[in-house]
Amino acid sequence: MEKPQDHNDQEPSKSPTTPASPTCASSTSVKCAGSTSFHPPPTQSPWSEISPPPTYRPIRSPAINPPPNTNSQAIILAPVPQSQKVLTISLPHTFQSPSKKIHSPDDIRQFINSDSSKNFLGFIVSLSESIRSHKTSDSFHESTTLKKIVSIIETLIQWTEEIPPAQQSSRYGNISYRTWHNRLVENSESLMLQILPELLKSSMVEIVPYFTDSFGNSSRIDYGTGHETNFAAWLYCLARMGVIEEVDYQALVSRVFVNYIELMRKLQLVYNLEPAGSHGVWGLDDYHFLPFIFGSSQLINHKFMKPKSIHNEDILENFSNEYMYLSCIVFIKKVKKGLFAEHSPLLDDISGVPNWNKVNSGLLKMYRAEVLEKVPIMQHFLFGSLIQWYGFLFLFHG
Repeated sequence: MEKPQDHNDQEPSKSPTTPASPTCASSTSVKCAGSTSFHPPPTQSPWSEISPPPTYRPIRSPAINPPPNTNSQAIILAPVPQSQKVLTISLPHTFQSPSKKIHSPDDIRQFINSDSSKNFLGFIVSLSESIRSHKTSDSFHESTTLKKIVSIIETLIQWTEEIPPAQQSSRYGNISYRTWHNRLVENSESLMLQILPELLKSSMVEIVPYFTDSFGNSSRIDYGTGHETNFAAWLYCLARMGVIEEVDYQALVSRVFVNYIELMRKLQLVYNLEPAGSHGVWGLDDYHFLPFIFGSSQLINHKFMKPKSIHNEDILENFSNEYMYLSCIVFIKKVKKGLFAEHSPLLDDISGVPNWNKVNSGLLKMYRAEVLEKVPIMQHFLFGSLIQWYGFLFLFHG
């Protein structure tokens, strides 16, 4: 993440005090040898005319515990991920049931350096670029396939109305979610048949596992960025097969992904899904990452709204339905109590970044480092013929 400019929670430097005499028996003594006088505090403002105070300075109490295993400097120095054209397969193609391959940091390094990882991340960057400077309601090309995908998601939303939460004492993890998820698994193949042409029906053995893993885990009754990444992987597999084309990307974000986020918020609220692998207060968000990437891209070059605008309630109220980033902030404020700077310090820090372009590039680097390079998240990721473990090998002729 880019380091915010003029962003410093430390107090202005004070003049040093005269040290106490070494003969003092205790630091808590009232009368000790030596001077105990202090220099008067500076009367001059700590802000110079050359460097005036920023319009907004995030302020919060010092955290009790530091963020675990922080590698912010490595993220700052890392190159910004670049967009790539999705490499499509050629037919006939042999699909295979995907399986887990990542078990260690060495496996992560092998994956992150592979062609498949770079092309998948390049697909996400391409989606981000497709929505750049566009509102959610802007006009776009919407294919029949995308309309069918949106219809599938709307069906999943309707199921939450048909399967009410069970009455239970536990606050988190409502067991009715398992009923919802079981219905998802039972109907997954019929849902896929709605969007797959005849020649690609054999792909269900490979793409269905990505789809069913996109909405949380029924055993743990939780959801997190790994499941969100599975949804992106499912869309990527459709692009690899040519079911989704580059001309569809803007609608893929504005229609499909926006509806997906609506579904996941519904599931979180109705069934109280627990955050999977959350960093707590030090994470970007308990459940999501990609809508912040796409949402920050929407706001690039906006004439009036800056990163600090997330603190303006009027802007949030009037524009959250048009910009995913603002929608995320509104939802967080809805479900979390207390000061925003205390329950979401990272987002509060990001609000001090000068422009949305830096926010977007920083989030892309952070997504690679905090999601795609984390064993606890990627150990559940699946590899088959469309997202290969060792790269694309012989698939470049497609």
